Amino acid sequence: MNLDRPTPPDPYSFLPKVATFSLEGDFADGGQLPDDQVYAKGNASPALRWSGAPEGTKSYAVTCYDPDAPTPSGFWHWFVANVPGDCTQLPAGAGVEHGGSLPHGAIQLANDFGTRDFGGAAPPQGDRPHRYMFVVAALDVERLDLEADTHAAKASFMMLQHVVGRAFLTGLYAA
Repeated sequence: MNLDRPTPPDPYSFLPKVATFSLEGDFADGGQLPDDQVYAKGNASPALRWSGAPEGTKSYAVTCYDPDAPTPSGFWHWFVANVPGDCTQLPAGAGVEHGGSLPHGAIQLANDFGTRDFGGAAPPQGDRPHRYMFVVAALDVERLDLEADTHAAKASFMMLQHVVGRAFLTGLYAA
């Protein structure tokens, strides 16, 4: 299979501009993802810590998206909604199925693997490094009215009018 294709743009650059704040994790922004965040290895969500969210933040959504997947729609690896506004971190492994260590009230939506958990990096063998974009979106509502089977793309659309800030952390990985 020939995977030669142009590099997709940053999808967040097409969204309305909002405030930015800080996000840190188990890897440096723009650096290599640790094996723990690779599907065939650890398959665990990274520890994430954020600060400086804009005033008026009442909840968060935490996502991981790969815009470099060889599909017209990229690939959603993780989508957590309804993270309480007083939460500023998720421990490593919080994205296990059923969200055992997620804050009370948070829900995980199905990823593009078809499971409701964190699905680690899994680019096609031999493809260029993929960008895994971890984003914490600050929202001006306490919760989004989402069902657990809501697709990540639809949830992104539903939260768009409530996003008051975004924090970004991008890891790279090639198989």
